[in-house]
Amino acid sequence: MSLDIANITKNFGGMRVLDGVSLSVPTGSLFGLIGPNGAGKSTLFAAISGFQKQETGEVRLDGTRIDALTPHARARAGLVRTFQVPREFGHLTVRENLCAAAPNQTGESLLGLFFRPARVAREEAEIAAEAEEIMQRLRLTQVADQPARLLSGGQKKLLELGRALMLKPRFILLDEPFAGVNPVLIAEIAERIRDLNATGIGFLIIEHDLEALTRLTPYIAVLDRGRIIAEGAPDAVLADVQVREAYLGGAV
Repeated sequence: MSLDIANITKNFGGMRVLDGVSLSVPTGSLFGLIGPNGAGKSTLFAAISGFQKQETGEVRLDGTRIDALTPHARARAGLVRTFQVPREFGHLTVRENLCAAAPNQTGESLLGLFFRPARVAREEAEIAAEAEEIMQRLRLTQVADQPARLLSGGQKKLLELGRALMLKPRFILLDEPFAGVNPVLIAEIAERIRDLNATGIGFLIIEHDLEALTRLTPYIAVLDRGRIIAEGAPDAVLADVQVREAYLGGAV
């Protein structure tokens, strides 16, 4: 059971941003992805999640090929992503943001709203219960009824994660969950990710904060100039000469 990326290439004009990227990530794992700015990390996430179409390659989730699916279909299949800059609905409360993220709501259509009111009411109660459970898990209950625009950077990251959880994912692509977050909340977010991983949800995490990432993930891969140049345990990878040259400026 794994997320498998095979020979992914992506060009922008005459520039090859991803150059035959292959990676296999067990679906229940915590896996980090690092690399210098411009290495292609965000483009890789976009290709995996369906927000950009690659030139070649395959994406499989637990053996099923999903690279022909739309982002929404991939999410329904169990693969969900977050974004480096959270995309919350600022005018809605935390609770409302979570409820809005629930998929396939009968009440979203006029037919369902007017002709299936009992079903709509039942679904809304179930969605509200799921949102409450997620807020408790992520420790957001104290801000449940605050407009999302008033949250701190770290709280917005937790809300972004919560919205992903409303889709009942098997695997989450996390794009810089610690960026712009104070150290106290970094530890809080990391602990929540560990808790979720313990339930069986897998994570592939892009992060520039190497210290925080290597405390969280037992396995990392390094992307440089569109290619995976190393992968393995963090200490061994960060000691690799090629990684130091590419990512750390050759510092010894």
